[in-house]
Amino acid sequence: MRRKVTSRLYRLLVGHIDGWLMLAVVLLLAAGLTVLYSASGESVARIETQFVNMAVAFTAMWVVANIPPRYLMSLAVPMYIAGLLLLLGVALFGEIVNGARRWLDIGVGRIQPSELMKIALPLTMAWYFNRYEAVLGFRNFCIAALLLIIPVALIAKQPDLGTAILISASGFYVLFFAGLSWRVMVGLAIITGASLPVLWSVMHDYQRMRVMTLLDPTTDPLGAGYHIIQATIAVGSGGLTGKGWLKGTQTHLDFLPERTTDFIFAVFSEEFGLVGNSLLLIGFMLVIARGLVIAANATTLFSRLLAGAITMTFFTYAFVNMGMVSGILPVVGVPLPLISYGGTALVTIFLGFGILMSIQTHKVRAS
Repeated sequence: MRRKVTSRLYRLLVGHIDGWLMLAVVLLLAAGLTVLYSASGESVARIETQFVNMAVAFTAMWVVANIPPRYLMSLAVPMYIAGLLLLLGVALFGEIVNGARRWLDIGVGRIQPSELMKIALPLTMAWYFNRYEAVLGFRNFCIAALLLIIPVALIAKQPDLGTAILISASGFYVLFFAGLSWRVMVGLAIITGASLPVLWSVMHDYQRMRVMTLLDPTTDPLGAGYHIIQATIAVGSGGLTGKGWLKGTQTHLDFLPERTTDFIFAVFSEEFGLVGNSLLLIGFMLVIARGLVIAANATTLFSRLLAGAITMTFFTYAFVNMGMVSGILPVVGVPLPLISYGGTALVTIFLGFGILMSIQTHKVRAS
């Protein structure tokens, strides 16, 4: 009897946790806490707060992991509609913070509805393609693209370029894994290139400045170019093995801005060097590889599209942040997943991991 109770308790607590994915995630979180302690000026309070964020994120992941994919599918459309309504609420009644209207006051606190769309959009697009799996045609891809364009346009108008990029990427990955024609993708690339002058004309001044600063940060070394210059100095000064933990001069002499959030990769590079960066990249590749394996082994089109989109969106998080810090992409305010300090982005990422674990473990149980 006791053995049965223990077995049931074990299945309840960890039965829907994918061990390989969890191992890679925990290793990256450990690296994140290590570099965060240094980046925060050895602040124990900041580490304690991050532990709270992690606890909330793990709880959210566990709850979602225990929900079968068929129930997740039923939540797709309600989540998408709720997200759109909240984004419209932001456009009409949102609070302006630092020149951007991204937050909505709901009485008990403020929420950022764009974070909900990071999950709701790929969920809904995967649901849509699964529903019309037997008759998929060009018309279905157009409708799916429209599902993508509407929230992205609302988010870009806030303006929030970083989140708009991530959500655009998640939607594109669903389209790609659903079988979007290469001819269409090449055509879209040509159209995008031809429309760059128009896009440039509608960009905000600060967004144009980011692009110009990327091309030559020395044009404004104490202003718009300061972040990139200091970050590239930190990355380059790490050398092969780094300056050592807690010994990064760019970090501890306060030259490096936003060092616990968007530019934490520069801190890691300075203190652990190329060797540390290589190990960090291996950790990210392990998460991505496991996610793609889960997607490849999924038993339904919905699960395959959703798992593939979530995994590749995680890749986009890491690629955009590292490219931004290294000076090969504009600064767009995207945190380094599992490494940067913060709660909202961490919970969103862990919700994605929960979905991956749900797809994997419920498939195993059903087989």
